[in-house]
Amino acid sequence: MKLGRWVFLPAWGLVAFGLLLLSPAHTAAPATDATADVVLLEIQGGIGPASHDYLRRGLARAAADGAPAVVLRIDTPGGLDAATRDINRAILASPVPVIAWVGPSGARAASAGTYIVYASHLAAMAPATSLGAATPVPLGGAPNREAEPEPEPKIDGERSRDAPDAKPSRGRDDGAMSRKAVNDAVAYLRSLAELRGRNVDFAEAAVRDAATLTASAALDQGVIEILATDIDDLLRQADGREVQLGDRRQALSTAERTVTPLAPDWRNRILSVITEPAVAYLLLLVGLYGLMFEGYSPGAIVPGVVGGICLLLALYALQVLPVNYVGVALIVLGVALMLAEIASPSFGALGIGGMVALVVGSVVLFDTEDPGFGVPGGLIAGIAVASGLVFMTTLWLAARSRTRPVVTGVDELLSEPATALDDFHGRGRVAIRGETWQADSATPVRRGQRLRVLQVDGLVLRVAPAAAEASTRPEGDKP
Repeated sequence: MKLGRWVFLPAWGLVAFGLLLLSPAHTAAPATDATADVVLLEIQGGIGPASHDYLRRGLARAAADGAPAVVLRIDTPGGLDAATRDINRAILASPVPVIAWVGPSGARAASAGTYIVYASHLAAMAPATSLGAATPVPLGGAPNREAEPEPEPKIDGERSRDAPDAKPSRGRDDGAMSRKAVNDAVAYLRSLAELRGRNVDFAEAAVRDAATLTASAALDQGVIEILATDIDDLLRQADGREVQLGDRRQALSTAERTVTPLAPDWRNRILSVITEPAVAYLLLLVGLYGLMFEGYSPGAIVPGVVGGICLLLALYALQVLPVNYVGVALIVLGVALMLAEIASPSFGALGIGGMVALVVGSVVLFDTEDPGFGVPGGLIAGIAVASGLVFMTTLWLAARSRTRPVVTGVDELLSEPATALDDFHGRGRVAIRGETWQADSATPVRRGQRLRVLQVDGLVLRVAPAAAEASTRPEGDKP
């Protein structure tokens, strides 16, 4: 019996320990959630690859820390469609509730910002803010006229919203492409509105008619759920509200929580800088010029190293930006033509053609009209003027060098006086520039006589007395 008690006591102990582990009191998540901070992420300026990388990392960090919610403070004029959809996919897949807040007062969530607001679990705005104008801008550099409320695609009282494409297309091919882009954007934003239970009609109007709303109007029309003056007011009003996280409902616990801003890390800062269109454009030019100058002067090293690094950074930036590769080809051709003009002057034909190719390529380089994603016209003009000045200066120096006397090489000896070291007629020795040379003279020469070099024939100088040079110089020889 004593042995039986010793056998069963450990068994009961294991059962009790297992029940202890399975009990809610030993679940770490609630304790962590009760003390975790709300994470604040910023979306400012044009939305691009750097914005997506920053937000994706921020949501992952918030999920790892057990944050009760993530607040997206939005102030953007819009951005790239691909980056916006990537951000929305990250929000829809986030295990942490995402609260979009357009603020502070004076901010806006235009174009791409409207899509992010609709994708978020909870939407809020500060007073004196706005959202909307979500019409997609087509690639190709031209404004999307077909997407504006013109006669054919216009939504009015005579046309049902359920059949926006009832009329056949009478426009050009680019108009058909524009309508396809608009219809795709309408379906996308409507699906987000239906998922979050928000105003579907405004979602369509924001795309088709570039409609906008103020904060109070957005609250009245069910586009947002909260009108909050600041972050603390937002968290106080959001507390207790239920949001849909995947297949479950979750009540927010945000009252009296500490807000922790999550700043971009060094990687995101670098990505943000090099994916600025103007910076990517300059990196491309510096890389091309550096490598080509290294090719024309091998061994300089510095232009090649700097050019290689800049070109690699530019190629990385261009692969994530909406680039027209015809523009890239024109820029490369323009730089090559201008350098070819320097190497083999063609009276300006190559240089002028290169400048034209450079300017045209710069204008069409970025194939989008999205806000913040284009090369400023002033920068293009500055690059064109600077390239033109360098080109004209190079031509002027080349023309000037042709009229100056030779100062290097054996041809320099033709302008130097020589002194006879011996009496000779035919082959003898002369002193020139402190050196002794073999010389050949068709006339008798006396020791110490000053001579003139007529021709350099290998290691032998053809000379003549300086006073008799004009009469003894061989026909066709030039000094």
